[in-house]
This record gives sequence, structure tokens and C-alpha cells, in this order.
Amino acid sequence: MIDSAVQSNVISFGEECQGCYRCIRECPVKAIRVDRGQAAVIPEMCVACGLCVEACPYQAVKPRLDLPAVKDMIASGRRVYASMAPTWACEFPGLDSSCLVSALKRLGFAGVGETALGAQAVCKSLARTLSEAEAGLFVSTTCPSVVSYVEKYLPELSGSLSRVPSPVEAHCRIFKETVDREGAVVFIGPCIARKDEADKSVKAIDAALTFRELRRWFLEEGVAPEKCVPEAGDRFFPEPSGDGFLYPVEGGMCDMIRANGVDRKVRFVTVSGLKNLRRYLRGLSPESLGAPVFLECFACLGGCINGPGGTWEEPGLLRRNRVEAYANLSDAPGHSIAQRTDASEVGNEELKNALRRVGKYRPEDEVNCGGCGYGTCREFAGALALGRAEPEMCVIHMRNQAQKKANALLRTMPSGVVIADRNMRIVECNERFARLFGEQAMLVYRAEPGLKGCILSRIVPFSHLFELVLEKGQDIHLDHYRVGEVLLDITLFPIEPGETVGAVMLDVTRKELKRDKIAQKASEVIEKNILTVQEIACRLGEHMADTEMLLRSIAEGYSEPEYDEGGDER
Repeated sequence: MIDSAVQSNVISFGEECQGCYRCIRECPVKAIRVDRGQAAVIPEMCVACGLCVEACPYQAVKPRLDLPAVKDMIASGRRVYASMAPTWACEFPGLDSSCLVSALKRLGFAGVGETALGAQAVCKSLARTLSEAEAGLFVSTTCPSVVSYVEKYLPELSGSLSRVPSPVEAHCRIFKETVDREGAVVFIGPCIARKDEADKSVKAIDAALTFRELRRWFLEEGVAPEKCVPEAGDRFFPEPSGDGFLYPVEGGMCDMIRANGVDRKVRFVTVSGLKNLRRYLRGLSPESLGAPVFLECFACLGGCINGPGGTWEEPGLLRRNRVEAYANLSDAPGHSIAQRTDASEVGNEELKNALRRVGKYRPEDEVNCGGCGYGTCREFAGALALGRAEPEMCVIHMRNQAQKKANALLRTMPSGVVIADRNMRIVECNERFARLFGEQAMLVYRAEPGLKGCILSRIVPFSHLFELVLEKGQDIHLDHYRVGEVLLDITLFPIEPGETVGAVMLDVTRKELKRDKIAQKASEVIEKNILTVQEIACRLGEHMADTEMLLRSIAEGYSEPEYDEGGDER
């Protein structure tokens, strides 16, 4: 048993997330939040339907891996049994059941039973209940995602959920009550939500593995089911399931309940897909139905044969055909349905050229996010080649182009540029910014280009100015702001009010030093000129005095003598 007290989320996001938001578009309950471009599950809203796992083109959405816990159960010496979902016939097409049982026993399972036996018990109980029921709604509890959806999003209809366990829980209880009370039972199938059910039904279901986990286990242990040679006791225990095998397909449970002799007054409806379920049930008053109505529900379109934990390669109709053939309700062999491939209007080379136009050069570049409106990148490329679409329709291509342009601008700008969020953590910066603040900042930049997530105040000594811009929503410009021995011209500006702020910084230290030197030289020249003028003036003054004296003496020598009345020279 996996301890529910220490459980992680059933679904989580890895670092591979590229922020294409396809998971949000596909999630029927929008149980995903995005923080700094990284998506994460909101546990209290999630119904573990797994649509996000299927939708993610980067395989960043991952179901919880319970394989280590199951291995530990077996290693502990406890007898562990497998409850195998009917959809194994789709997961391992053409494989004989005895070979599958043999392969599972090689992994350490003490025995293998079919979950469909639980479905048979559930349908018998429902047939009796419905035959005696008054008018109202009875919602099947086969799908744990549906149960979670009704409880969380349609709580007014929680009372309409059928009071019977799911086929999985019913089968696990049968195993523990009739086969081995001390043993553990592990469900194996295509359903991710069974992990959530195992957490809640800890007394019945000890763990749940997806087919993907089972294949991983086979690979790790070097077990090839198709090559296993069964022994005499390698068969489903205690017996094959018969028509109980039908429960994972649309309408299967309704047919099984009818086969158990239900009253004719009961009406049967099948709906798959949580969005469709919402359309069926929102605003419904069960009392208004006028008869007992059994609603068979699946979170996955088409039923469990399209579960997100499978590695399906065949078309859905072929998978359904295999399940029905195994249940002996169809004489047609599973391989009788041919796959059809639509003829392409675009040649392979044209398709490649169209893909290159939107930056897709390798298969892994084709993320199939659906943002352009087409199901796959190749469908979009075909429309692009035919002139029915434009490159700008590719959201990821346009975002990459914008990022490349922004990065080019940041790299080539002579100024340091930084963007910070409201928590004063760096969103993006260029190398010149890091260089402005010393070798330590550059070491961090080399380890984490862009300094994404770094605390701004640990790098710049004026982070309070960024906070002021966020608060006031106005630009700030500072000339010759001194940071140590460096002078900076700084402009701070709001990018998104209250959320992000940017700054452009230019080192003007050399420029100011050059200006100071020029001013100093000019002062020296002016002072020298003044001294020269003063010296010239002084010398001119001396020369003027000497000249004046000389001229006076000459003038006196040339002046006419004066005579008195007697005729004598004075």
C-alpha cells in the first residue's frame, strides 16, 4: 500500500515545460497554473483525467511513478497480485493471455486476475438496484475522474453517484476476501486516475500502475511477454471474466446491466468526455427525469480504450474491436479492420520546406501544440505549403522569433539592460549589465545566462529605485550615479505596472574622466595665458616709464630759454 499521507500529486510538471499552454487548453477544469512560464498542477482542482499528459508535446507532464513502491512490496516478501484491466488486449495486441500472466509472474506477482470480474459483480448489483429504483439519476462510478469531477464541480449531484464501488475496487476486494487476505493487489491499466483512487481506497487497492510503467518494468527486467513460454498454471486467476471484459468501452456497462435482467422502465445513457458530461448534467434536477436513468460516464472519449496511460498505436475503433472480440461478442478477428491513411496533397519536400519556414528542422521540433488551429505541425505545414496558412499562425515560431530578436538587441546594445519582477528577482539581463557590477556578477552570469531568478539587491546597490518605479509607475533618470569607482547614467521605467520594471545603464566613467582632463588642460592654458598677459603688461609698464623719462629729458633739452626784462637768460 502506498502511504497516502506522504503522497505527491498524481500528475506533475517537469522542467521540460516550454510554456506553450496546450495543457491549459486541453484541461477541462483548468486545474493548471503558470508561474514564470512554468506550469504546475493545482491539486485541489485536478481530477487526474490525464488529458494534459496526452496533450503535452514536450512530455513535461508526468503521472506519478508508483513502480518503485510496487517493487518494494514484492521485495518485502509480501504476496502481491495483479488486477489486469481488460484493455491489455489493446496494449498487447495478439498476445495470448497465458503469455502475459507468465511475464507478470516473472516480475514477481503471485497471481494475475482480470479486473472485469469486479465489473461483473458491480453490474449485477446495479441491475438489482435499478430495477427497484424510483425516478432519478444514477451516475456510474466506474471512472474515478468522473467521480472526482462530480464531487468537485457538480456537488449538487454527488448524491446521484451510484452506491457501488468501481470495478477495480470491487475486484481488489474480491481478491482479498476470497484469495489472500494478507496479500496486496495492484491494478494495471491505462488509467492515471486509478492512482488517485488507490490513494483513497487504501484498504482495497494497494497501488496502481499504468501500462507505460509496466512496459518500463518489462524493459528493465529484460522480460518480453511475447517470448514467454507459459507453464500449466499461467492463466487468469481464479477464472476468465467473460462479458465483464466490456466495461472499458462506451455502452459496455449498459449492455452488461441489461444482460442481468433489469426492469424495462430503466433508461440507459452513455457519455464520454468531461466537457460533454458537464453539458449533460449542469443545472439538471434528477427528479425531473420521470424514470430511473443510469448514466454511464467516462472521462476519456470512447472510454478506457483511450486512456492516457496506454501506449496506443492502433486506431480507436480497432482497439474497441479487440476488446469486443476478446469478450466473445464479435466473431470478427481483431485484425480485420484496416487502417486508412489519407492521401496528402503536399509532397514530402514541400512539406519539409514549409516546416523549415516556421523553424522546424527536426522531428522533435514538431510539438503539435495546436495553437495554430491545426491538429499537428505537419497539418499546419501542409496548409502553409498550399497557401492556406501563414507562418505567423505558429505561436511558438512567433515567440521564438520575438525572443531571438530581443536576445540580439540585448547582446548588441552598448548599455547594460535588466528586467526585474515585483519580487525583485531578475527576469532577464544582458552580459553588459553583469559586467558593470564586477567579476562576481559575471561568474554567476556564466553559470546562469540572463541571471534569471537572481535576487536583484545582491547585484545592484540601488534596488530601492526599482521598487520606487514599481510603486509610482513613473520613469526615473539619473546622471552620473556613482557605484564604487564607476559612474552610471541610469534610466528606470515600468514595463508592466506593478509587475515588472526595466533599467538601462551606461558606463560614463571614461567619458567623464576625459571631460575632466580637457577642463583641467583648459584651466592650465587659461592660467598660463593670464600670467603671460600679466608679464607683458608689467614689462610694457616698465618700458612706458623709461620712455616717459627719456622723452621728458629730451623735451627739456630742446625747450627755448626765457629772458628777464634786463635781457638776461633766466
